[in-house]
Amino acid sequence: MLWQNANSVIIGKNQNTAQEINADYVRSHHVKVVRRLSGGGAVYHDLGNLNYTFITDAENMKIDFGAFCRPVLKVLLEMGVEAEISGRNDLTVGGRKFSGNAQYVKNGRVMHHGTLLFESNLDVVQRVLNVNAEKIVSKGVSSVHSRIVNLKEYLPDGMTMGDFRSRIRDHLLCGENTEAIQLDEKDLIEIERIKSSRYDSWQWNYGASPVYTAYYNRRIEGCGQFDIYLTVERGTIKSACIRGDFFGSRDIAGLEQLICGCELRRQSLAAVLENIDIQQYISGCSLKDFASLICP
Repeated sequence: MLWQNANSVIIGKNQNTAQEINADYVRSHHVKVVRRLSGGGAVYHDLGNLNYTFITDAENMKIDFGAFCRPVLKVLLEMGVEAEISGRNDLTVGGRKFSGNAQYVKNGRVMHHGTLLFESNLDVVQRVLNVNAEKIVSKGVSSVHSRIVNLKEYLPDGMTMGDFRSRIRDHLLCGENTEAIQLDEKDLIEIERIKSSRYDSWQWNYGASPVYTAYYNRRIEGCGQFDIYLTVERGTIKSACIRGDFFGSRDIAGLEQLICGCELRRQSLAAVLENIDIQQYISGCSLKDFASLICP
């Protein structure tokens, strides 16, 4: 399959979402964040990126990237791109990465998928995956960030995404007895069910992150400087420590206790603290300010 997504960050199954994304940029630019079933690192998708997927019987239950990267590599070499397989699961040209790959094996079948940066906005890629200067200690698998490049730099002038997609498809299917599969209404209903039950879920995309501790150093104008220490498990605050040069008429320990057990997202904090006068704990602070203070 060849397919595309609009602006989105795709997180590896074993990763900590908070550790991988620039949450402020993602939120302000309406970038979707979705966790996938396969392992590996976080990648950014936009309509300048082409994704490919192979699904086939698994010869064994071992992860094997080369078997699926080599056909794509051959296509690119035939198109004049001096690409190579680099490391465990990347494709590079001139030492710069244009493709990351991942696999998922289940019930004797393997799904292999990868990205092909054709003309993505590389500035956005760097911003989305450039985590804020905060300390997060997690058991999640961190992404390895490499220098990246668009393949369009190495392809003939005037080649469009449509041209590129057709060339990839025709080369990969050359000589094969192939048949296009059309999804019917029943298929689409089942796809929507899977999407709504898992991939639309905050609990899957954020809450499924491994246990981690986080430290934030932030300032709210008119309130003061804050040092925030959190322990988070399955997206829920297990412990909180709020320190800083702020003022308040009530002991901050009371507020720390109130947010324990709350999901680490702004809507959940707002619901838990809806009837609490935050300014008794932090003078001059609104509920919105406090939510932005605590949530990445």
